[in-house]
Amino acid sequence: MKKFAFLLGVGLLACSVPSLAQKTKVKVKTDGPVPATPETGETAPSAPAHAPKAIPVAEYYEGGQEAMYAFIEKELKYPIMARRNRIQGQCIVSFTLNTDGTMSGIKLVKNIGGGCGEEALRVVRLLKFNKPDYAILTSLPVTFKLPAPGQAAAE
Repeated sequence: MKKFAFLLGVGLLACSVPSLAQKTKVKVKTDGPVPATPETGETAPSAPAHAPKAIPVAEYYEGGQEAMYAFIEKELKYPIMARRNRIQGQCIVSFTLNTDGTMSGIKLVKNIGGGCGEEALRVVRLLKFNKPDYAILTSLPVTFKLPAPGQAAAE
């Protein structure tokens, strides 16, 4: 009977933990048209549909988010095992950007296998950021996508 009561208590506690988790507000950027402003009557340009989500830490990278992803794309070497097994997807790397511009606590949050996680960690460690005003805990997605059949594969 004691075991049953204990398991029931643990089960109820496990069910209530997600509701106790800290909730944060997230701004969602829509790709739809922006309404006209009353002062000027003009609409603001919207982001391209294929643009990656805004990464907060990218503002501390020299050249911004586009330059950061261009650097990642240039340095990324598709792992042989992943290419052989046609593995594609996103690996997510988490790290803390310190106030002196260094990164610490670099860890792999999501790995798609085939050596992609290790390659994502290697490329993220190569990034150089400017000094932020405060430490930022962030995650950075690194996308692995094989070229379509018929396109030249970059080695």
